[in-house]
Amino acid sequence: MDAIHHAIEQKIAKGRKGQLLFLSDFRSMGSQSAIKMALSRLTASGIIKRIAHGIYLIPKTDPLLGELHPSLEEIAQAIAKRERVKIKPTGVYAVHKLGLTTQVPTRLVYITDGAPRQIKVGKAVIKFKATTRKKLALEGEISSLVVQALEELGVENINEDAQLRIKELLLKEDKKKLMNDIKLAPVRISDYLYSLLKEK
Repeated sequence: MDAIHHAIEQKIAKGRKGQLLFLSDFRSMGSQSAIKMALSRLTASGIIKRIAHGIYLIPKTDPLLGELHPSLEEIAQAIAKRERVKIKPTGVYAVHKLGLTTQVPTRLVYITDGAPRQIKVGKAVIKFKATTRKKLALEGEISSLVVQALEELGVENINEDAQLRIKELLLKEDKKKLMNDIKLAPVRISDYLYSLLKEK
């Protein structure tokens, strides 16, 4: 047990401050119960912080800001990278990322080709929802968000200000990716976007 604890502590010492660690990072170092116990001890001693089930952080401190924490989006992206899956923001979170609402969601929802699950981070939640290949085939960083946001809001509920904002953003998108995403969008959204882009 002590050997496992020491090996895990040494591995963490080689990591960078602010780095996210996963329980699975230590899988080859001993039994799951022994690894969990070692991580629990290291958490208690302040060497790492537990931020969610199976996810830890090597603490990082700024002289002015104090202890720094990764954003929910950084955690979600780290999980996706670790598990080698695709994720895309959807729902209210997509609406927020486009600047169509000032409300900051405490529940980030992503569509994914990985396993569906929910992760609690403090009072916030990161949710991964299984989806179709078609939705994950959206290519544009902006246009894919627009499609997801319009699915959440409904095209009939878009006011003039939001419409201008959406058009302004879409004009910044790569044209090839934009056309790809409009073709892949649900018919009502595709028709809406074609019409919007044709307006003078």
